[in-house]
Amino acid sequence: MDTLLVRNLTSTKEEDASTLLAFDELESRSLSLSVRATALVFEDPVSRRLLEQIERIAPSDATVLIIGETGTGKELVARHVHALSKRSNNIFGAINCAALSENLIESELFGHEKGSFTGAFTSKDGWFETANKGSLFLDEVGDLPLGMQAKLLRVLQEREVVKVGSRQPVPVDVRIIAATNVNLEEAVAASHFRADLYYRFNVATIQLSPLRERPGDILPLARHFLKIYGTRLGYGEIKLSPATELTLLNYDWPGNIRELENAVHRALLVCPGNRLRPEDFKLSGVRALEHGPLVSTTSLESALQRLCEQAPPKLFEIIEEAVIRTAFDFCEENQVQTARLLDISRNVLRHKLGLYGMLPHAQKKQSDAYSDAEIRREGLAQQPQKVYTD
Repeated sequence: MDTLLVRNLTSTKEEDASTLLAFDELESRSLSLSVRATALVFEDPVSRRLLEQIERIAPSDATVLIIGETGTGKELVARHVHALSKRSNNIFGAINCAALSENLIESELFGHEKGSFTGAFTSKDGWFETANKGSLFLDEVGDLPLGMQAKLLRVLQEREVVKVGSRQPVPVDVRIIAATNVNLEEAVAASHFRADLYYRFNVATIQLSPLRERPGDILPLARHFLKIYGTRLGYGEIKLSPATELTLLNYDWPGNIRELENAVHRALLVCPGNRLRPEDFKLSGVRALEHGPLVSTTSLESALQRLCEQAPPKLFEIIEEAVIRTAFDFCEENQVQTARLLDISRNVLRHKLGLYGMLPHAQKKQSDAYSDAEIRREGLAQQPQKVYTD
């Protein structure tokens, strides 16, 4: 197994990967916090690329927008951005914008003066002042009311806040890290989110993949939660059976890391022995993995390796023709099914079949009518396309 990319949020010291699989700041944080907020594994290649992106973004003071499904660890990523920044020695503030009313959000963010509203018995600093020189995490920012969005935009532009009930602006120096599980572009188009605020947030964007798209993190995360909850419950060493590992890998995890954490906790409570079984998790019938097990490409890669060693001319065209011929034969020369199988348009397929002499004469003439420009517009270039991983 490759060495895990592991870091501690409270220290830059690297730990032994055999004993620590995730972020761990339990020693410095209250046990009342969810252990989900202390664990993020970078075992899967998708997560490794994410870590590289975080490490590039964090040292700057740029506003960060974290996008991801509920339960994917957006707050942890925000904390890691803060920990790797120049502001790491100052406070990290966090507020859930969806959990408070508009008036309460304004008081929480900007503060209020004594007597400014019913119940304001004393003056209070808001999170912008509290997190001055540090970072402020605005979770579920897509749920902010429009009126609050306008006030927040002014604070971001002017770098100063005015408390509720006051007219005196207070300068602040805060790095904003926002997070959302909604598509802000669609929200802007629907007039639910201000376009100017979206552009202000959308400086450095981090897209968190759901757990089902980074299966290499599932088992390390499960073992991390197993260790944490096992210790809390006073259990000895508890492991996952091979069948359980397969069950966890083949489950879709619609609730992401949060669901995995709760599943491990629940399984520990009902497990009769020191080895967790598939039935302890009770995952069947909830939402099984629809696309089945991952496809093995080992034999294909071996064949391609041998072909590359031979280094024939026009290697890509040889491979492309072999793929199309095989798929066309598999689909019994049905063009619609072949195009669907290869995930290309029928027009592109017919053009390729014409090139390889696999069409009747009449259809070949029709295929020849498609220009190279049209083929490129259909989405299939003649050369392999670059894949951008950030």
